[in-house]
Amino acid sequence: MAGTDTGRPSIYPTLLYADAKAAVRQLTQAFGFTELAVYEGENGTVAHAELAQGNGAVMLGSKGTGGRFDEVMKSAGPTGVYVVVEDVDAHHRRAVEHGAEILMPPTDQDYGSRDYMARDLEGNIWSFGTYAPEIRA
Repeated sequence: MAGTDTGRPSIYPTLLYADAKAAVRQLTQAFGFTELAVYEGENGTVAHAELAQGNGAVMLGSKGTGGRFDEVMKSAGPTGVYVVVEDVDAHHRRAVEHGAEILMPPTDQDYGSRDYMARDLEGNIWSFGTYAPEIRA
């Protein structure tokens, strides 16, 4: 099974942005992602990027490339992504320092998690918290 024996995640949220370069900057600077790869198209757009956070990752690119994924995403809505972080309050402070739009401050949840919510530059909702569901094969 992919991801279980290699240490690599088997699920990657995928997002398209009108300004993917700005998205990469915000996700790395404000939300602490690490840039794994960024491939630019001939016209300077981001053809494909991979950013990591903990043991997970997201893939993203530029809208308007004309590829099949770009076509099917035209009628899709913004995406929501949940990312597990160790220190929610420190992560939140970093996001605030970099101007991220905070939708919910760090909050203790009834189910034991502490999390907060933010919106990125193009309307995608990012939740960062301590809840990490156990995945059983």
